[in-house]
Amino acid sequence: MDPIALTLPLGSLQTVMLASVRVAGFLVVAPPFSAKGMPGTVKVALSLAVGAGVAPRLAPLPEDSTGAFVGSLVMQAVIGLALGFGVQLVLTAVQVAGSFLDQFGGFMMGAAFDPLSQTQVSMMGRFYAYIATALLFATDGYQIVLQGLVRTFDALPLGVSLDPARLAEQLTDGMVGMFAGALQIAGPLVVVLFLTDIGLGLLTKVAPALNAFVMGFPLKILITLIMVGFALLVMDTVVRNLARDGVDLMGRVVGG
Repeated sequence: MDPIALTLPLGSLQTVMLASVRVAGFLVVAPPFSAKGMPGTVKVALSLAVGAGVAPRLAPLPEDSTGAFVGSLVMQAVIGLALGFGVQLVLTAVQVAGSFLDQFGGFMMGAAFDPLSQTQVSMMGRFYAYIATALLFATDGYQIVLQGLVRTFDALPLGVSLDPARLAEQLTDGMVGMFAGALQIAGPLVVVLFLTDIGLGLLTKVAPALNAFVMGFPLKILITLIMVGFALLVMDTVVRNLARDGVDLMGRVVGG
């Protein structure tokens, strides 16, 4: 019985590998795929699946030398990391908004270690990050992010390098947008907490015997929890819009 001969075109194999490396670099950084709870094998399998699906629509690359191919792999990894970092910047606005609430709501003393991000974050910041990750899967926001990543192959083909000046400019704009988004999310709650502080100060002037400092902590925590409960009703729309903003940022980075 003659053995079965299987021949793979080298150009197509290189295209799949380069596309998969860009996707892998993106998944390492971009939420919700960057969560520590997602196994590495899932990320690798998803990278290969997306790379193989994108490869037929890409122009075949010339068969370069080994050194040139390794350089192309490094370039695609850098592009994927840059795109993922841009999406992370936009979606981090939710966690930053939670941190603002901790500062004004009295939760800052309860900061603890987050096993997912492996950093020390505040309670509301960690809670908002969990909610955002869950909503990205529940509202199909992860599909919006992956669709935006696939479109970057049209705007920035495999053989084209990333413009460092455009990258720096767009990531700077993304950082500004992150703080602006965090203020929009947490702004109404922060205003309410600020008015609560003013009310406690006036109460101290009217009734000096009352200890406003002791009353302030439980009162502000209660108000924060009530306001966060109302804010969660619209959080799915906020996360979906942030996912679209992240996709728009990726398009600007690659010049699309």
